[in-house]
Amino acid sequence: MKLAILSREPKLYSTKRLVEAAELRGHEAVVVDHLQCNLVLEQGKPGILYQGQNLADFDAVIPRIGASVTFYGTAVVRQFEMMKVRTAVDSQAIVRSRDKLRSMQILARAGVGMPKTAFTNFSDEVPQMIEQVGGAPVIIKLLEGTQGLGVVLAETAKAAQSVIEAFHNLKARIIVQEFIAESKGADLRAFVVDGEVVGAMKRQGKEGEFRSNLHRGGTGQLVKLSRAEKAAALLATKALGLDIAGVDMLQSKRGPLVLEVNSSPGLEGIEKATGLDIAGKIIEFTEELARRKGKGKGKKGKPTKRKAHEPHPDTQSDVAAF
Repeated sequence: MKLAILSREPKLYSTKRLVEAAELRGHEAVVVDHLQCNLVLEQGKPGILYQGQNLADFDAVIPRIGASVTFYGTAVVRQFEMMKVRTAVDSQAIVRSRDKLRSMQILARAGVGMPKTAFTNFSDEVPQMIEQVGGAPVIIKLLEGTQGLGVVLAETAKAAQSVIEAFHNLKARIIVQEFIAESKGADLRAFVVDGEVVGAMKRQGKEGEFRSNLHRGGTGQLVKLSRAEKAAALLATKALGLDIAGVDMLQSKRGPLVLEVNSSPGLEGIEKATGLDIAGKIIEFTEELARRKGKGKGKKGKPTKRKAHEPHPDTQSDVAAF
């Protein structure tokens, strides 16, 4: 099998691990920089040109699309889908997950537990926003922020109002969320592949830091999820139509609360914390995708979950809804 791994940086841990896992299973893995792809649009003959060659002989694609290049990256994934190449992550599912507001609307509709969240375009509504999420302290997040950047903890209502008004004056789009004190600066990352939680870790922020992201100095350790936490992670990925995802959750008095669903989760933190071969699980799933034909039987005689180039059946309706 010949795989394309869409990544801008071949030396990244996640990219190298996927190449290594594919080669260990006897496959050819080619790293393709999606920003260097040229898309050819012609009736009945979609194509992709890359470094002077036509990318037409791949069996499957594993997208690793960074948040800053979502628009062009998903266009490349969509082009592969038009060429009927199996994609491990659906292009539309990536778009859903990257729009924080839209993804939270979809999750809320699906019944996924989340922190109370408010959004407004008007600074005049700030006091009401703060009250709607339970009052200060509150978390203020940029809709375009990643890896813990653009996330502020406002300890008082006055501080929250100042931060929100400052963001609004800069024309930045934000959401305001309730602060879950009992999480104590920690969260859970559940790694989901093909409808199964294949690994999980607890991330703890460094002392004095409310953000638990590993990029912000947090640490990760192996954790066993409760039944409710597994169910929340699977429901969230199903709602967004993601077959590969990292689901970030907080442990609260009212159960697991989903913060975000990442469509290109990093492998380094989860593999080092758990000692598990997560890259191998992704390659196994991609193998299965490449083997599936139409609506026939998949591995072990089970019906296939979806055709990889089609929208996830549980989320097709959100195109009209949102």
